[in-house]
Amino acid sequence: MEERHVLFDKYEMGRLLGMGTFAKVYYGKNLATGESVAIKVINKDQVKKEGMMEQIKREISVMRLVRHPNIVELKEVLATKSKIFFVMEYVRGGELFAKVAKGKLKEDVARKYFQQLTSAVDFCHSRGVCHRDLKPENLLLDENGDLKISDFGLSALPEHLRIDGLLHTQCGTPAYVAPEVLRKKGYDGSRADIWSCGVILYVLLAGFLPFRDENVMKMYRQIFKAEFECPPWISTEAKRLISRLLVSDPERRITIPAITRVPWFRKGFTRPLAFSFQAISNPEKTEEEEDEALSAVMAKVSSPKFFNAFEFISSMSSGFDLSNLFENKKKTGSMFTSKFSASAIMNKIEAVAKGLNFKVSKVKDFKMRLQCPLEGRKGRLSITAEVFEVALDVAVVEFSKSAGDTLEYAKFCDEDVRPALKDIVWTWQGDTVCSRNDSGENENQTSL
Repeated sequence: MEERHVLFDKYEMGRLLGMGTFAKVYYGKNLATGESVAIKVINKDQVKKEGMMEQIKREISVMRLVRHPNIVELKEVLATKSKIFFVMEYVRGGELFAKVAKGKLKEDVARKYFQQLTSAVDFCHSRGVCHRDLKPENLLLDENGDLKISDFGLSALPEHLRIDGLLHTQCGTPAYVAPEVLRKKGYDGSRADIWSCGVILYVLLAGFLPFRDENVMKMYRQIFKAEFECPPWISTEAKRLISRLLVSDPERRITIPAITRVPWFRKGFTRPLAFSFQAISNPEKTEEEEDEALSAVMAKVSSPKFFNAFEFISSMSSGFDLSNLFENKKKTGSMFTSKFSASAIMNKIEAVAKGLNFKVSKVKDFKMRLQCPLEGRKGRLSITAEVFEVALDVAVVEFSKSAGDTLEYAKFCDEDVRPALKDIVWTWQGDTVCSRNDSGENENQTSL
């Protein structure tokens, strides 16, 4: 009888599903629930040797941000000294590429996949994430025939932007990549993703690529000029949308809000509900009741939580250690140091929040939740503010987004919080520590 391979006494690993340069993917089963999963096994030594560890960190960070019905779910990350294990949603239907390889799709089917792709990409962009490698090979289908975006290894976050506010790393698959990415002058990752969505829509409806030539440079020239022809079987409405997606000037390219207003796109469209990464401990309780329950069982303390010096230095750096990504509570957000007392800082933050008409609720002595009274793009913006003591007369203040839109959160931090708290701030995270290029490399690093 064949011996079972059990991972961390939690997952049974089965057959090999696929393999790449640095990883193998196996079928797995959760022993407690019986749920099928896919387990991606990555060799640490190999990725370190090839300088790919930053890409692995990035993929983990991004997949924990983007929980959406049309994105492959990262359930958890496990690690040993030699291997990293991504436990992911098991998607049974295979790649969309396999379906397209058999020929063009019916317009209604292509529209459904494009609607789901656009919804998922829009959600990623609202979280500040650009995929940068959208293509049919990275689009999977589940047992219900619904689309799931996978492979966020080349994705980018806001911290990968350079000082000009653009990305500069050339990446992606040539036939699907936007012209501005090829020009090496910097690009807006979200607009580049929209170009790739346009190429995918064309492929779904035509059955072949809009830009194709055995000579790669000739193909690039076609991409630069957005030179393509739609076959006669594509409807006039779909052709019109493709012509607005595949525009060489990114400033003139259609945006996702405009796409969702196009009559062809809107046929049968229902917007899927995104869901939070953090599990809800009791779905029948309101946020206020959860906070009260939490406060009731917590011991009263007279000083804020203590940060050790190593954790402080790590978190104030704009880089991050892989080990932090395996913790249940992922520390993200905006941080600053202050020489004021914890009580004075909390009073100041509360006053600023109330001045902006935010609802303020106390979670514990040195932690509060701030909630915007208005509905935003992704619901109400909810922010947690917490004060940590790192040394005598030195405190660290951390803001993190609990709910709502990432861009609205960034605006809150940059335009509302920074100016209002300038009299109590010693230094903001990343202002004088180091800057990073979008490939994850440190530039002009100075010591703390």
